[in-house]
Amino acid sequence: MTKGSQVYLVGAGPGDPGLLTLKGRAAIERADALVYDRLVSPRLLGYARPDCELVYVGKTPDHHTLPQREINALLVEKALAGNVVVRLKGGDPFVFGRGGEEAEELRAHGIPYDVVPGVTSAVAAPAYAGIPVTHRDAASSFTVITGHEHADKSASAIPWEQVARLKGTLVFLMGMDNLGRIAGSLVEHGMDPATPAAVVRYGTWPMQRTVLGTLASIEELVREEGIENPAVIVVGQVAALRERLAWVERKPLFGKTVVVTRARHQASALSSALEERGAQVLEFPAIETVPPTDPRPLGEAVAGIEAYQWVVFTSANGVDAFFAEAASLRLDARCLARAEVAAIGSGTQAALARHGIVQVHVAREFCAEGLVELLAGKVGARDRVLIARAEDARDVLPRELAKLGATVNDVAAYRTRAVAQGADALADALRAGEVDAVTFTSSSTVTNLLACLDGPALLEGVDLYSIGPVTTETLREAGLEPRAQAAEYTIAGLVAALVDSQGGEPR
Repeated sequence: MTKGSQVYLVGAGPGDPGLLTLKGRAAIERADALVYDRLVSPRLLGYARPDCELVYVGKTPDHHTLPQREINALLVEKALAGNVVVRLKGGDPFVFGRGGEEAEELRAHGIPYDVVPGVTSAVAAPAYAGIPVTHRDAASSFTVITGHEHADKSASAIPWEQVARLKGTLVFLMGMDNLGRIAGSLVEHGMDPATPAAVVRYGTWPMQRTVLGTLASIEELVREEGIENPAVIVVGQVAALRERLAWVERKPLFGKTVVVTRARHQASALSSALEERGAQVLEFPAIETVPPTDPRPLGEAVAGIEAYQWVVFTSANGVDAFFAEAASLRLDARCLARAEVAAIGSGTQAALARHGIVQVHVAREFCAEGLVELLAGKVGARDRVLIARAEDARDVLPRELAKLGATVNDVAAYRTRAVAQGADALADALRAGEVDAVTFTSSSTVTNLLACLDGPALLEGVDLYSIGPVTTETLREAGLEPRAQAAEYTIAGLVAALVDSQGGEPR
């Protein structure tokens, strides 16, 4: 075996990416190869290194992309090649996850492995539906049972007579195809048909749906609601507590599907804020940030930074590009010690703080015009001003500062370009009416999304949200009217605008 081989059997949790453990995330970040299942949030794949090999082995109850024996062999093959391998499994790897079989195969080949437990859907799905699996007045125990038994088996492996006598909560996993058989077997062996029963589909995911009934009615209710796999079945008095304890559905954006067009490396903050409010997020990074066409002006400006009385940043991307260039010249935050620093927006201010710059002039209105107003009484006629910002940005800022008498050096710190990956899937979702809202955080996200969609037609009838007036103007130039514009031109302001118009206060 090659030195360095290691396998991690990691529980990804039931769906909500926030339920991944810290140890699980650390394993993903180390991985050379990541072997993952169908019910793993795509957000978790973003923790992997760019050079990590991603291998999908998704399984549904009636279809396996790879049979289990081939998955076992794949883990062995990747590990023997000297890789750090993460086997990322929905829920917990040792709770009906066949993780034990994988561990046995690794042990047989002398491959070291760690098991990283995950939050199991047996507990999390009911919890997100407002159903505690134990409760002092209703259940002092709970039992987790596989519901995945083939109907043609001559005899069930489940001891129904004993199970039906249990006084606690019963949780069945992978049992939707056998729901009627499960309910019928419990009643047949003595359980009251009026016992509360619930089915939670896609528990902890934004598209979670829950049906509450009794053993006598649950099969018919599920059929009427069109509930299918993946789902968890909960039987017991605790199921009735959902009527009082349901909480996910009260989130202001629950049931809404929102597209985030921000660059991939910046999308997580907006996505997380929307998911926290109950939305299902589709990340479509319409832009990516890359070096400017000609990087020399930025390098020359940073090298001669002591000649400037003012340095102005309009975005976090500009800040990061500036300090990356400074680092290449063996400079740090002290290079700005003699200059006044000004910024547009709290996000830009936060980026400066991360680099050690805390004394910053920030306009009350987060746009170029607001910054010009702020600097009008501060920038002197003999001052030299460096503006580090996006290539092809509006000329308002350098033009108006020049009118104040300043000598302005407007340099491109970065540029954005369109990203078309995933455009077909997004277009299909828009055509199918599966998108409730699209957010735009800059003019370039508007321009590039429209380029990927071949125009504005697919966005007609969809609620559009703009982070500020410049982005709004770009939408209007394309013939699109945003439903709302952020009152404060920040990510928090954009989220607030969406909540106010889509959902309002928690229900």
